[in-house]
Amino acid sequence: MELLIADHPLLALFVLSFLAATVLPLGSEWLLVLLLVDGAEPLTLVGVATVGNTLGACTTYAIGIYGGPWVIQRLLRIDTEQEKKAERYYARYGSWSLLLSWMPFIGDPICLVGGILRIGFGRFLVLVSSGKFLRYATVAWLTVQVQ
Repeated sequence: MELLIADHPLLALFVLSFLAATVLPLGSEWLLVLLLVDGAEPLTLVGVATVGNTLGACTTYAIGIYGGPWVIQRLLRIDTEQEKKAERYYARYGSWSLLLSWMPFIGDPICLVGGILRIGFGRFLVLVSSGKFLRYATVAWLTVQVQ
């Protein structure tokens, strides 16, 4: 990973952002901050991280649509508690809860439940990408302000 970051920092950010939005327990903000401190262009970094993270969320959404409960419980090992928590968010806030897809621990299950409940893809994409963009933009803005 170190070699990828050194030789292809934008690709590394994209891949890490993508993987962080799947069910893998990863974070990508640290790399965004590292690249900003190293002098990279903030708008480019925010764009790359947002696209990668959004595409990762779309993968989780597709698993919800096509995978069904068997894949969710057996293959992904998302426990019933996480799934129920995401369903409660949907019951209370509807598809608007997708704006919270950037949050640790609940973001991935929310995207998964969005697929299971067959939320329209256009609505899914707008809400998820907006939340993810705002998260990365905030991290970038705070990093630039602190420097």
